[in-house]
Amino acid sequence: MFPLLLVLLLAVVLFGIGFAVKVLWWIALAVLVIWLLGFLMRGTTAGGGRGRWYKW
Repeated sequence: MFPLLLVLLLAVVLFGIGFAVKVLWWIALAVLVIWLLGFLMRGTTAGGGRGRWYKW
């Protein structure tokens, strides 16, 4: 009985890790798209300033 519970617990933990990693990949992709949009749109602002919506 104990080995069966151990295998079940291991499966649940691995499933949780896999789900978390997949969610983190989607978050990283969204941040990359937002960063690229900000990088591409920085030259389109008028005024001749730095033209960035963030300060780095």
